[in-house]
Amino acid sequence: MDIQALKDTFEFFDDWEDKYRFVIDLGKDLPTLETSQRVDENIIRGCQSQVWLVHELRDNTLHFAMDSDAHIVRGLISIVLIALNDRSPAEILATDIEALFDELQLLSHLSATRGNGLRAMIQRIRQVAGAAN
Repeated sequence: MDIQALKDTFEFFDDWEDKYRFVIDLGKDLPTLETSQRVDENIIRGCQSQVWLVHELRDNTLHFAMDSDAHIVRGLISIVLIALNDRSPAEILATDIEALFDELQLLSHLSATRGNGLRAMIQRIRQVAGAAN
């Protein structure tokens, strides 16, 4: 799924409950990380749930893999990866993901702690992109 398909799907649903279920469904398709990758050094601090991030730089493109122990967070990870995965570090740093969240009305429908966790994910991805840029 690309960003436009994500936006189109969000527009299709009339209420947030349906959108919430869609986000959870997105997370069901997210590949799980290997147990060996679910280590402290890969944990993203600031998330209510446990979230792990691993990355690899290939041909000036960052590839991320992420996982969580919470279904809704796995869905949020899917949205983040749709927006930022397999892009150059410069593209990641230039992406206004907050604008995407605003367009989807995502943060206004999440608890404050989930919103902070989502921001922590973005901050960590931006740190990785900044170091690779």
